[in-house]
This record gives sequence, C-alpha cells and structure tokens, in this order.
Amino acid sequence: MVNQARKSELLFSGSDWDFAKLSRVYDEIEAIGIEELHLDIYPVQMEVISSEQMLDAYSSVGMPLMYRHWSFGKHFLYNELLYRKGARGLAYELVINSNPCIVYLMEENTMALQALVTAHAALGHNHFFKNNHLFRQWTDAGGILSYLDFAKGYIARCEERHGLQAVEAVLDAAHALMEQGVFRYHRPPKLSSEQQREGLRERLEYEERSYNDLWRTLPTAQDKNKPEAGDESLAERKKSLNLPEENLLYFLEKNSLVLEPWQREIIRIVRVIAQYFYPQRQTQVMNEGCATFVHYTLMNMLFDRGRISEGAMLEILRNHSNVVFQPAYDDPRYSGINPYALGLGMMQDIQRISTEPTAEDRDWFPDIAGRGDWRDTLLDAWANHRDESFIRQYLSPALIRKWRLFVLAEPHYEVASIHNERGYSKIRSALARSYDVGASRPDIQVVDVDLLGDRHLRLQHKVKDGIQLEDESRDATLRHIRSLWGYDVSLAAMDAETGAVLSERSTKEL
Repeated sequence: MVNQARKSELLFSGSDWDFAKLSRVYDEIEAIGIEELHLDIYPVQMEVISSEQMLDAYSSVGMPLMYRHWSFGKHFLYNELLYRKGARGLAYELVINSNPCIVYLMEENTMALQALVTAHAALGHNHFFKNNHLFRQWTDAGGILSYLDFAKGYIARCEERHGLQAVEAVLDAAHALMEQGVFRYHRPPKLSSEQQREGLRERLEYEERSYNDLWRTLPTAQDKNKPEAGDESLAERKKSLNLPEENLLYFLEKNSLVLEPWQREIIRIVRVIAQYFYPQRQTQVMNEGCATFVHYTLMNMLFDRGRISEGAMLEILRNHSNVVFQPAYDDPRYSGINPYALGLGMMQDIQRISTEPTAEDRDWFPDIAGRGDWRDTLLDAWANHRDESFIRQYLSPALIRKWRLFVLAEPHYEVASIHNERGYSKIRSALARSYDVGASRPDIQVVDVDLLGDRHLRLQHKVKDGIQLEDESRDATLRHIRSLWGYDVSLAAMDAETGAVLSERSTKEL
C-alpha cells in the first residue's frame, strides 16, 4: 500500500512522455522554482521538435525565424554530417531569449530528461535572460520575434526586386563584420539644439563670473602646443563623425556614400541581430551555470518530496554528470574549461560560503560568509554580473584548490601564481580576464575619413600582446569593407601600449 501511494504521488512513471505529463511537470517545477528559489521568469512556450528541426535551428543560430543565406545551409550540412556519423550529438533543448520564452524539446528525450531540460531552460535560462543587466540593456525580448519576421520578409522582398546575387553580396560583407558590428558600451543621448544652446549660455556666464581684468595686462605667450590648422580640421572632422567608432557596421550604414536605402536596411538588420547575441558571448559561464544550478537544485527538491522516482533520478543524475564533466588537461577530450562545470561549481560554492563558511571564506568574502540566505546572493550575482566580473568577485581559494588552478607565465613557463594568498588573487584575475570579451576580441575602430577629399577610410587595430590579425582573413575582410564603403580602405596595426605602428594594409595593395 505504501509503494502504491508513493507511486500515485509521482509526476510520471516510465520513460514515455505525452503533453499532459509535460504540462504537469512544468507546473510543479515552476511552482517550486518561484517559491523556493525566488525565480522571476517570462511566460513559457514549449515546443517539441525532431532531430532534423534541431539541426535546422543550429544552422540559423538558434532562432525560430531567420532570413535565407547560403551560410545557414552550409552549417546545416556540416552539423548533419557529424550527427549522422556519430561524431557529434544534439542538444537536449534549445531556448530563445524572447517574451514569451520559447523552449524547444527534442522528441527523442525520455520523460525524465524532459523534466531535467525543462528546469534547465524554462526556469534557469529564462530567469537569467529576464533579469541579467546585459540582456535587459541590449536585448528586447518582447520585440525580437516580430523583428525577425520583418527581417525575413524584407530580405525576401529585396531578393525579388534586386536579385539574389546582389542581396547575398551585401549579406556576405555584413556577416564578415558581425564581430565588429556591435556597441560594447551604451552612449550618452545626443543633446538637442536647445540643450546645446543652454550649455553654451552656462559656459559664457561662468567665464564672465571668473574673468579677472588683470589678466589682460599680462604679455601673451606663444602656445607651443597649439594645434596647426590641419590638426584643427582633423579634430573637427572626427568630432562631426563621432570618431573613433568601434561599430563598423553602424558607421558604414550611416556614412557610406554608395549604399542604396535597401542595402543600408540589410546592414542594419545584421547589426541588430549581432547586438542581440552580444550579451550571450559575455555570460556563457553565468548563463549555463545558472541553468545547471537551477535544474540540479529543483530535481533534488522534487526527489526529496517524492515527486520523481529513484530510477528517474538516477537517469537525471547521469545526464547531469555528462553535462558538467570536466576532462583533465592531459585528456584527449580536453578543450578548455567547461562553462557548465565552472558555473555550477562557483554557484554551489557561494551556497556553501553563505551557510558553512570557513575562516578563509570570512576573510575573502566578509559580505556573504555566514549570511545563510544564499538565494539573495545568487539572485544578485545573476542580475548584476557578466563572466569576467563574476569570476573576479566570487572565485574562492577553496574552488581554486579543488580545480587545481595555477598560472603559467611565458616565455619560460614559469609557475607565476601558486596556492597562497597572493597567488589566489592572480589566478582569479587571470581566469576572469580570459572571459573578458573586450580583451579577447580584436579592437578595430574607424579613426579617420575625409568625406570631402579622397574618402579614404582609415581603420586602426589596437594590438594586444603582439597578436595581429591573420593575413588571409584580414585581407578578405578589407575587401568586404571596401565593397560597402565604395572607396579605398586601410588598416593600421598599432601596439596598444606604445602606439607604435606594427603594420599597415590597404585595399590598394590587394
């Protein structure tokens, strides 16, 4: 009788799933997530898809609506070949940062796996998308689907009107520049003409109040630092064009003299999509760590309450272990630090520090050690950090020892940071810096162009640690920029520390 009663309390039994079970499991998981973890999520729309549909989603960067481009078909065939040969598996789910949050579940999943990925995506990723400051700042979850629908229809109409080849030429060039087609920082709003006049009036009043007539009797000195006329015109030109400009697609869209309106709109579409994905590149450890922590915690809560069976829990733990597996550095499967494992490890460590701190934890984390309420600490971290700042703030000495992390310094591979107080700080900073998108992506900016002269577009690459661009891809990208700009383009590589010119390449040489 006891076993029969326990079986009746289970959310599901067996491996087969149906939509009634999916709905029942989601309702239970959502209730516990909101009540116990204080999650705040978008409404959820779950869809079940086949393996071929998942491959199709892979090819179109995971979006449910996307315009046509040959590169998407290429990615589909590549991923399909690896999948058919067994060289690569498919994700158990796919989640879209939208409102409502769309979650795709694989139809091949068992019911226990459907429960796991529902907690992972529909609760974990969903909460992170809705609350993290980068996603709130850079993405419009409520409008992305309608914008993609517009983009797909607009590009299709352009293909009908201007021809497939002409549209693909613009898309090829824009896709080549997607990495350099984002704003990394919010800009202050432009002042209106009335605000500019008010600022000028305030400056004049201040000068009148602070002016002393005695200064008039002093002899005028020659200002050796006064810019020449050419320097003044260059400064005015840069000011009028808001140079330097980090977003190459934005600059080309607004200032190219050869683009037609439909071409500018296509560039804008690619730029908006690139900006939409920008936060995801900065939060992989946090996003996947949050989702993994949520699914692990919720599944254990369901099991403790008798809502899932031992057999289902064993299957869930096996899949969870596969997700967070971290190969050793000398393992043939090693490809770097697993973001799922690092994110989960840090969040469980925060939970430990909040409830069972050591003396070391109290020294390193006086604000959270022993507070008891780890939920508020995690919610605050999920909302206000990206990978780089999260690691810099919360990676503990205990976790550094557990992961056996250390820093190797070139050129002789000297062990520069070991497991002592100073070493922990350096290791944490070095690991955090490796997740800083600004440090790992090429810093290329538009620095000058004379629109009334030869219209030569001058770009500058600030080289860090002596790492320059690969010649072939650099030249191909310069050709794409020239096709959108219409005139000569040059790229100067300059040392970020000394300002010395390391190399220069122009489309005249291509």
